[in-house]
Amino acid sequence: MTASSEEWVDDGPVVRSYALTRGRATTDAPLDLMSVVAATGARIQPGADLGREHQRLLALIPRSRQVADVASDADLPLGVVRILLGDLLDHGLILVRPANTAKPPAESILREVINGLRAL
Repeated sequence: MTASSEEWVDDGPVVRSYALTRGRATTDAPLDLMSVVAATGARIQPGADLGREHQRLLALIPRSRQVADVASDADLPLGVVRILLGDLLDHGLILVRPANTAKPPAESILREVINGLRAL
């Protein structure tokens, strides 16, 4: 098959990730895989410079959801979703609750688990 005879089957135009994020690769927003995001219900202000993908993400989070789930449902790379969600956070359109940052278990408990596994 030659390059000119190749066909791309797609649901829409192919847009590179860096185009969606306007060339940004990081965000200052405190978003990791397990962070929980939810729309605030505020409307996008005119001139807010938010695109169709931002609106699409807002539509995916009418209730609280983890960032990883949003990325999966949006069918976008996690890094892109984090940057777009950071934009929404900057505009006050979403709330972010950090992932559970519970203390790790005590060393004595971990030793008991290891000993129990060895006993099997």
